[in-house]
Amino acid sequence: MKKVILIISILFTNLTMSQVKFEANVSKETLGINENLRVDFKMNKDGDNFTPPDFSGFEVVGGPNQSVSNSWINGVRSFSKTYTYFLTPIKRGRFTIGQASIEIEGDIYKTSTVDILVTEAVSSSLSPNNPDTIVSDDLELIAEVSKRSPYLNEPISVVYKLLFSPKINVTNLSEVDAPDFKNFWSQNIKIPRLEINRTSHNGKSYNYVTWKKMLLYPQKAGDIDIDPMTLDVTIDVPTNRRDFFGNVIYSQTSNKVSSEKVKIITKPFPEENKPDEFNGAVGDFKIFAESNKSELSSNESFQVELKITGSGNLKLFSIPDLVVPSSLEKYDPEFNENVKVGLSGMNGSISNTYTIVPQFQGKYPIPSTEFVYFNPLEKKYIKILSEELVVNIIDGPTSSITANTNDLSSSTKNILNSKGQFNFIELETNLFEITKKQSVIDQYFKYIIILIFLFLLFSVLSIKFILFKKSKSIDNNKIANRMAVKSLENAKKYLSEKELFYETLEKCITGFLVTKFDFKNTDLVSESINKKLSKIGVDKNTTDDLINILNTCQYFKFTPNSEFDTTNDYNKSVEIIMNLQNFKL
Repeated sequence: MKKVILIISILFTNLTMSQVKFEANVSKETLGINENLRVDFKMNKDGDNFTPPDFSGFEVVGGPNQSVSNSWINGVRSFSKTYTYFLTPIKRGRFTIGQASIEIEGDIYKTSTVDILVTEAVSSSLSPNNPDTIVSDDLELIAEVSKRSPYLNEPISVVYKLLFSPKINVTNLSEVDAPDFKNFWSQNIKIPRLEINRTSHNGKSYNYVTWKKMLLYPQKAGDIDIDPMTLDVTIDVPTNRRDFFGNVIYSQTSNKVSSEKVKIITKPFPEENKPDEFNGAVGDFKIFAESNKSELSSNESFQVELKITGSGNLKLFSIPDLVVPSSLEKYDPEFNENVKVGLSGMNGSISNTYTIVPQFQGKYPIPSTEFVYFNPLEKKYIKILSEELVVNIIDGPTSSITANTNDLSSSTKNILNSKGQFNFIELETNLFEITKKQSVIDQYFKYIIILIFLFLLFSVLSIKFILFKKSKSIDNNKIANRMAVKSLENAKKYLSEKELFYETLEKCITGFLVTKFDFKNTDLVSESINKKLSKIGVDKNTTDDLINILNTCQYFKFTPNSEFDTTNDYNKSVEIIMNLQNFKL
C-alpha cells in the first residue's frame, strides 16, 4: 500500500512540474496619472520568440529587463524567467494590458489581459531616498487662483506655474492631463512664449515658467473642484561625476509633476431685492441708445443701436429688447461684439442694431430701455436706463387713430338745446296728397347719382391702394437689398470664428427673405421656401443652394466641432443673394 501511494505521489509531482505557466503580473491595478506601473511577464519554462503587447494608453519608460532564476531544492529543479517593463500612463481612463505570447516546446502560450484604471494625480508614496523623490523635491507645479469664493458669473483666474530648482535644467515640457473645468465657462489666455523667471516659494529660491493661464466664470453655486494638472517634464540632473575639464556631467531623466486639487466655493446671487428683470449680468456696466436719424420721411428707414459697455461677463448674457411704438416697424437686430478677454475678465461692448421703418407721420418717442446687473464689489443689484429717443416723421400718411383722437373734443358740440323740445306732439294733421307725373329717370335719379359716386369712390381707392402697395414693395426691396449687403459684410468679419459667422449668416439670409419676399418666421422651412420662390420664377438650383446654406447654419449649432468651409459658404451666400435681388413679389 505504501509503495502504491509513493508511486502516485511521484507521478503527481512529475505531472505538476510538466505544466507550463505563463502569466502577467502588475504592481497595481489602480494608479494616478503621475505614477509608474511595473508589469512582469513570468514563465516557469524557458521559451523563445517572446512578443509583448502594444501597451496602448501607456509609454514604456523602462525595459524590457530579463531575469532568470534556476535552483534545485531537495533534488527538484525550479525554473523561472521574467520579462519586466516599466510604464507611465499617457492619460486618465480605463486601459487593458493586452496578451503577451511566447513559444515553449513548440507550443504558443499567451497571458491573460489585465485591466488598469488611471485616475487623477495622487500624492507621491516614494521613499525619501528614492532618486525620483529627490528630483520631485526640485520640481513643483502650482495653481495660483485669484479668488476662491466668487459669486456666480464673477471672473476668477488660474495660472499654472512650473517651479524648478536652479541646479537642474528643464529641457522639455508636455501636458499629460488637464482639468476639464466642469461647471465653469472657461477661456484659455494665450502665452506668447515660455520665459524663465525667478521667484521664492516656501522660503526656497526657484526658477519658474508660466505654463497656462485660464479665465473662469463659475456657472454653479456651491463647491466646485478644479482637478489637478499633470505635466511630463524632461530634466537634466547633475551627477557626482565630472568630465576631463572638470565640468559637471548631467544625466537626463523624465518626471511627472502635478498641481494640487483646488476647491472653489461659489456664492449664489442674493435673493433680497432681486429684480425680476435680472438675467445674470455680473460686473459694472453702462447702457446707451443712439439713433442715426432724428428726422425723416415715412418711406425711409433709420437705425437704433442699443449698446452695453463695461467689464463683466459680456459674453454670457443677452441685451434687453428695444421697445418701439406700434406705428414703427422693427426688424430683427444685428448683433455686434467687441470684447477683450484677459486674466482680469472681459471688458468692451456688445450691441444690437435695429432697422426701423415708420408707417405714418408724427413724432414718436422710443422709451428708455432698462438693464439690471449685479455688482459683486458693491454686493447689490443696479438698474440703469438708456436715453429716451424722439424721432420726427415729417411727411407720409396720417394715422387714423391720431385723427380720431384729435376730433374727440369736438364730438360733444352738436347738442340740441331747444326750449320746447319736449312739448306735446299733435297726432292729427291736415295734409293732402299731391299727385305729379314723374319719368323713370326722375324716379331713380338719386339712386343713379349714389351709384356713380360709389363707383368713382371705389375706383379712386383701388388706384390709390395699388400705387401704395407698389411703392411699399419698392421700398421693401430697397431695404431688403441694403440690409443683406450690410449683414454679409458683417458676417465676413467672422470667417475665422465659425460660431459667430454662421449665427450672423443665418440672421442675414432669414432677414432678407422676411423683408423682400414677405416670409413669416414660421414659413422658413424647405417646403415653404421651395413653393414661394418657384412661384416667382426663381430657378431650382438657386433655391436648393439657399436651403443648403440655411441647413448648414442650423447643423453647426448642434455640431460646433464639425469641419465647415466658412469662405466657401460666404461666397455661395453672396452669389445666392445677388441672384435673388433681381426677383420680387
